[in-house]
Amino acid sequence: MTDDILVVGDIPARTQAAVTDVVKALEKAFNTKDPIALSEQFARQTSWSNAMGIRLDGRRAIAESAAPAMQGFLRDSYARYNVVKQLEIAPGVIAVNVAQTPTDSSGNPVEGAHGAALYVFAEQEDGWKIVAGQNTAIEPPPA
Repeated sequence: MTDDILVVGDIPARTQAAVTDVVKALEKAFNTKDPIALSEQFARQTSWSNAMGIRLDGRRAIAESAAPAMQGFLRDSYARYNVVKQLEIAPGVIAVNVAQTPTDSSGNPVEGAHGAALYVFAEQEDGWKIVAGQNTAIEPPPA
């Protein structure tokens, strides 16, 4: 794991890596505009509030909401997702803070609203999945 991730609790390195891999899969799904891949990072029964404050319950609702957004107002939006903290809540449950940085299609940082996400991960039969989450759009601090 990288040194810039704050890890609180006894989270094995393989679990840290697995959770980070899910966050990177979310990033890839967002950047390739793949609503199905995005939704598959969530547990079947999940609750997620997107950056617009809309609560979405379950994978299907996430995919159905993401598809028109990705084809519409988000079609030229790209981002880098960096895990900044992993907090062990209970065995098999981890809270993860993610910093989202706007980029161009090549991954270079650009000006624009950043994001701060909090995801709660739980170990499921099909691996680590997001069971609850909140995305918040934030304006970058003034220079």
